[in-house]
Amino acid sequence: MSDLIVPHGKEEKLIPLLLEGDALKAETEKAKGLKSINITSREASDLIMLGIGAFTPLTGFMTKADWQGVCDKFLTEDGTFWPIPITLSTDDEDVKEGDELALVDEDTGTTIATMKVSEKYTIDKEYECKAVFTTTDMEHPGVEKVMAQGKYNLAGPVKVISESYYPEQFKDLYQRPAESRKIFEGLGWKRVAALQLRNPMHRSHEFLAKIAVEVMDGVYIHQLVGKLKAGDIPADTRVSAISALVDNYFVEGTVVQGGYPMEMRYAGPREALLHAVFRQNYGCSHMIIGRDHAGVGDYYGPFDAQKIFDKIPAGGLKCENLNIDWTFHCYKCGGMASMRTCPHGKDDRLLLSGTMVRKTLSEGGEMPAEFSRPEVVEILQNYYQNLDEKVEVKLHGAATGDVKK
Repeated sequence: MSDLIVPHGKEEKLIPLLLEGDALKAETEKAKGLKSINITSREASDLIMLGIGAFTPLTGFMTKADWQGVCDKFLTEDGTFWPIPITLSTDDEDVKEGDELALVDEDTGTTIATMKVSEKYTIDKEYECKAVFTTTDMEHPGVEKVMAQGKYNLAGPVKVISESYYPEQFKDLYQRPAESRKIFEGLGWKRVAALQLRNPMHRSHEFLAKIAVEVMDGVYIHQLVGKLKAGDIPADTRVSAISALVDNYFVEGTVVQGGYPMEMRYAGPREALLHAVFRQNYGCSHMIIGRDHAGVGDYYGPFDAQKIFDKIPAGGLKCENLNIDWTFHCYKCGGMASMRTCPHGKDDRLLLSGTMVRKTLSEGGEMPAEFSRPEVVEILQNYYQNLDEKVEVKLHGAATGDVKK
């Protein structure tokens, strides 16, 4: 019997939808004869998350009742807690309920899965955007994606037949939930905190992780190796930078690195909840929630992602939020501190953010030692020096804004 937190859902067991062996061969062959529809990169990455069991207990794309319940009260029709709709859309008028389809990644031409359509329905896209993103502003990258969806949503169970969406160069970093659980069990961990990353680790990230190391058995540094918005630092550079920091500044056996293929939605508070849901499936008992978790621009308050955990249905989520206040370098304290530990004023504080790191380096500026470790800075400097075109990084609010070429 494992000491780790149970997977999400009433059955409390992982439900991976990726076929294997003879079943995989048979379904792959069957898919060749099915009507095919193209799916977006977001839908493809959601399918991979379904396939590896990260989206347990979901067995496919949501029905209209599921969609409505998730938007309104964080619950699917059967009462399962879920914070963001997981849906598939199409403009194909010929698709009918009962059809079996092959789902083809429009970017790669790869057939990712098959699906039996149980329902074809329309939604109010603006309603979803207001519920999930709190805005209908088309400048928000998540809103833009939802508004670009097809006319119809298709619901139904899926059989996943390909993991090819996941970049080959990250195969050593890539873990399915069943695999991360084995790693944690091998280390004797029970209380595990997940640190979500889509940027290279700067000193604030490092500080967050080390706070968690002090109070947990270990920390799972879980970085997104899926599609980001334009201007974000690519995954290979980010992975190298994080590895350099972990290898040189963490005690061996206190952290595990992992990667996952989900595409960011930039849904702030709602996405923080989704991150906690699938980290529970990966075996994490806690989710580190710092400033502006999964945010973009000025759409969310700096700690809205912490507050939302107090607003969800009671008992819906077992993975707990590990809230950490605004962190920064304080010159008077002589090191990293937070609003809860530092008594000094704003003039003594150097606020750190991934956006500020990118802005400084993209403009050829020198990175102060208080921002990031020298091994990390060297990797990032090499990346920016070898870019074919210069990137312009704009700061919004608390240095959390968009990056545009």
